[in-house]
Amino acid sequence: MEKITSAKNPRVKFLLSLQESKERRENALFFIEGKREIEKAVQNGFHLEYLFLCSEIAGENSSVFDSFLSSNTQVFDISRNIFDKIAYRENRDGIIAVAGIKNFFLEEIQLSANPLILVLESIEKPGNLGAILRTADAAGVDAIIVCDPKTDLFNPNIVRSSLGCIFTKQIVSCSSEEALQWLKKNNIKIFSAAITPDAVNCYSCNFTPPSAIVLGSEAWGLSEIWLKESDQNIIIPMFGQIDSMNVSVSCAVLAFEAVRQRNRDISDSSHQ
Repeated sequence: MEKITSAKNPRVKFLLSLQESKERRENALFFIEGKREIEKAVQNGFHLEYLFLCSEIAGENSSVFDSFLSSNTQVFDISRNIFDKIAYRENRDGIIAVAGIKNFFLEEIQLSANPLILVLESIEKPGNLGAILRTADAAGVDAIIVCDPKTDLFNPNIVRSSLGCIFTKQIVSCSSEEALQWLKKNNIKIFSAAITPDAVNCYSCNFTPPSAIVLGSEAWGLSEIWLKESDQNIIIPMFGQIDSMNVSVSCAVLAFEAVRQRNRDISDSSHQ
């Protein structure tokens, strides 16, 4: 295992460069920090190109990935001062990996018999997107479609805030027009979260058929295409002085209302 102690080492410079979207895109690589996150990536088919271990921090974790590494994964031992320069997390376990980006496409999505899809349009904050991916994993949604994203999906802050859930779900990036056509082609009912005159209480909606819940950014909301082409615009009833919540919170409320409905028989004729 090669030991790296200088911040001027080309490997270190390359690793730092992957903090930039342009470099991730051009190299089709991104980095993952943390034992749990790296393990989820490997378990879900992401190939590790490089593994950087700080033996001063990692301790017994240093050998935990031996059985997962392919023959062409390069492993390096880096000093603590270099690791601290690279790492994002506060609670560090001394392991960083560089993995190949996997791009998924709409036609590759594998749907269950009764799919539940999350559609996110122009979500700008990596922390919000990461939190939504955790919700998607917990709710067992089939796929997440990210339309017109403001940041690439493999931004280190998204990987970190998702706690590795970016690797556990089918995630596709495309335009809103492409997503809308695909949903209609697959007969998936579209529920757009928006404050519009025709929006109905989300608790009066029936999410038990194949459904897509569509959410926009906190700053701009959803574009006109989703407001006009949805099967139903929906709102979450609120009882305070504000009219909106953090998008990741709204997503959790709506996703788990769908999960709640799908785990019981709905006979109430008031559901639309």
